[in-house]
Amino acid sequence: MRLRQRALASAVALGVATAGLVTLPVSATEAKTQLQWTDCKPEGNDKPEVVKGSQCATLQVPVDWRDPDGPTFGLAVARRTAKNPSDRVGVLMWGPGGPGDSGVDRVKTGMSRFSQRVQDRFDVVSFDPRGISRSNPVKCSAALLAKQPSPIIKNQAEFAATIRYNRDLAADCRSNTGPVFDHLDTWQTLRDVDALRAALGESAISFHGSSYGTLLGAQYAETYPKRVRAMVVESVVDHSADSAKSFLDSQAWAAQDSFDEFVKWCQGATTCALHGRDVHALWVDLLARADRGEVPDPQRPTLPITPYWLSFNVFRALYGPRWTDLATMLKTLDASAPPTGQPPVPTGLASNTLAVFCQDWNLPVRNYQEYAGLLARLARDNPDMRYPGQLMAVSRCLGLPAADNPQHRLKVRDLADPILLINARHDPATGYNWARSVERQLGRYGVLLTYEGWGHGSYNSSPCMQDTVDAYLLTLDAPKRGTSCPAVPPA
Repeated sequence: MRLRQRALASAVALGVATAGLVTLPVSATEAKTQLQWTDCKPEGNDKPEVVKGSQCATLQVPVDWRDPDGPTFGLAVARRTAKNPSDRVGVLMWGPGGPGDSGVDRVKTGMSRFSQRVQDRFDVVSFDPRGISRSNPVKCSAALLAKQPSPIIKNQAEFAATIRYNRDLAADCRSNTGPVFDHLDTWQTLRDVDALRAALGESAISFHGSSYGTLLGAQYAETYPKRVRAMVVESVVDHSADSAKSFLDSQAWAAQDSFDEFVKWCQGATTCALHGRDVHALWVDLLARADRGEVPDPQRPTLPITPYWLSFNVFRALYGPRWTDLATMLKTLDASAPPTGQPPVPTGLASNTLAVFCQDWNLPVRNYQEYAGLLARLARDNPDMRYPGQLMAVSRCLGLPAADNPQHRLKVRDLADPILLINARHDPATGYNWARSVERQLGRYGVLLTYEGWGHGSYNSSPCMQDTVDAYLLTLDAPKRGTSCPAVPPA
């Protein structure tokens, strides 16, 4: 029996009516909005034959949904209609990750992300989130962005300088972006999604969100449960961490776990460029040399790389995972001479796709002593990934106002069918610990499907994962609790 039927039966037994969470009304103007679809145009290096078949439109939405009849801006949206319209199930909304990913690009040039079954039976629709790409993007002075302080803060003076920089950058971005800059959070974006649903003429949507898009999906289900037909959240973000300590602990654990898996592979694979070497010792040495400015940037070999950005390069290589490439990169860096170049000073404006983070997370650090304690704790518990990629997310919010959409434990009710969570056992960015936590928060409204392998993203990791997810999307049959798919060794 589906959850909606069970909920209705309980309500009748108790003599009460079922109701969703209280939500803001949709303005009369927005409700009548009609999307004007035109063929999407190739941009940049887009191949026209790949873009063909996609349709683009612009949806006017409020700058601030707390003032729904106030000023608006254009939200860029795109779609591909079901290839088998006679068997059409409905709309599958793609929730972009990042933060910073473009949903319009996904629809125009990235449809290989979805199986043929999904493309045949769903209209696949997505959008550029507010502040991203074509949707009133956040723009800031490129020269100021290039001066971003290192999140490896070493003393009180650097801590104070980071706070001053963050405030200066926020003022600069606000000036160059306009009022949308102060309304980027997921609370606002989920209402953009619902306005898009209404403009499409759909009473309910199916949703597939990845990485940061899972935060959007979960909060949409929490706010508009009756408007969700099915929901897949892939590489799950847990928005319940209540402090910088708990946030960084969970993030560094995931990155360290994935690095340990890389080392384990390298020890057993003769194809690893570092086979037979002590990878941990080599990595510690590279970090120390980077701190002295002696390690070149893999992307710009004439320039030095900092310990944080060196760690970030490794972190991103674990996403695939690209173990072979990672081993080769570390071996090359180990043998490289110190770089001698200096980075040029950029001019004009540049995008700042991470601005949303500080409006979604309250992770205050009171003073330098507390920050130093966080770094010491990370180094003690995660010797290789002591500088997780998300450390920058904490440092760049120092001194800024409290978030408009702060963390909380999910309170999802009244879904007709459970949310399907999917996560790799060894995900460097959204760790398995986060997926398990969100599954517990959802209770009977969530089921976790585990990929027993590696990497950030798991839908396309194996036929087992894709088949199980597709069966849920097409038929609403969720897998049994505890279901997992075996690992497929990375190429």
